[in-house]
Parts: sequence; C-alpha cells; structure tokens
Amino acid sequence: MEHPKIKSVAVFSRPFTVPGFDELLPAGTYDIETELSAPPDDRDPDAWKASVLVNLHPRTSHPGLSRTLMVSLTDLDAARAKDELTGKELTEFFLEEMLADPMVQLVMQADGVSEMQLRHLYSGKRSSEVGSDTVTPIREARTPQDKSAIQAAENEGMPPRSN
Repeated sequence: MEHPKIKSVAVFSRPFTVPGFDELLPAGTYDIETELSAPPDDRDPDAWKASVLVNLHPRTSHPGLSRTLMVSLTDLDAARAKDELTGKELTEFFLEEMLADPMVQLVMQADGVSEMQLRHLYSGKRSSEVGSDTVTPIREARTPQDKSAIQAAENEGMPPRSN
C-alpha cells in the first residue's frame, strides 16, 4: 500500500530561507510533497511529525542535479507567511494590525501609551541595550485627579481603613 502524500505548489515572490538550511533559496515556484501521517514502516509513529519535501531549483553550477529539502510544516508556513508580508517579520505585521485597530487606539490613548513606545517594545530592544535616558516611562500621574484615580484602582476591593 502506497503511503498518501499531498502534492502542491508553493510560490515565493522573494528569495527566502528556512531554519536549518544555510542557503538563500531563490524566488519562484516550488513543488512540494506533504506527508501528514507517519509512513506504515515507521518505528515510532507517535513521535513522527508532519514533513514537507521541497523540490529545490537546480544550481547554475550543477544544472542537472535535482535536490530536495525536508522541512517542518511549521517552518515552511512561516517562510510563506513572511513572503506574503513583503518580507516583514510576523511581529511587525502583528504590530501594524494592532495599531490600525480603533479599539487599541482608544486603549492606548486612555493609558497614555504612544505608538513610538509600542514600536520600541516590539522592536526587541531591551532597556540595557538603549541608553537609560532614552527610555520613556509609560505614564506618570499628571494631576491630583489622576493620582486619586490610580490610588482608588489600586485599593479596589480592599476593606476600608478604620481610624
């Protein structure tokens, strides 16, 4: 009995990489074969993970040499998603989507958080990498009303103090 494989095509509009393979793969169409379940002769079918065979383009130095690359389904999906996002990292895409949401904008405004602060947070830079004078605090209490509102929120649910 032949083990079923799903054949499909992946199209990349830009050169891309996959983890564990040190070659930059050129843009283009790639034939892929996906195995979603373990082969019948696999010794440990419970430990088996879905795999994808990518038929690579021949190198110009070896035009007759056909090559295949086995990657995880997750790594291939991540490479495809990055390609669809015009080369942006997934966190950049998430941040742009989040900043475009009107509800997020309202919460940011209520909390006194700027777009620049969120971009800094999602950039992956830690405060030790950036000078301490360039890190802006999220928000300081500006007026007595702000301070009392913060104090009321902090003490919410606490029993009243007896004098």
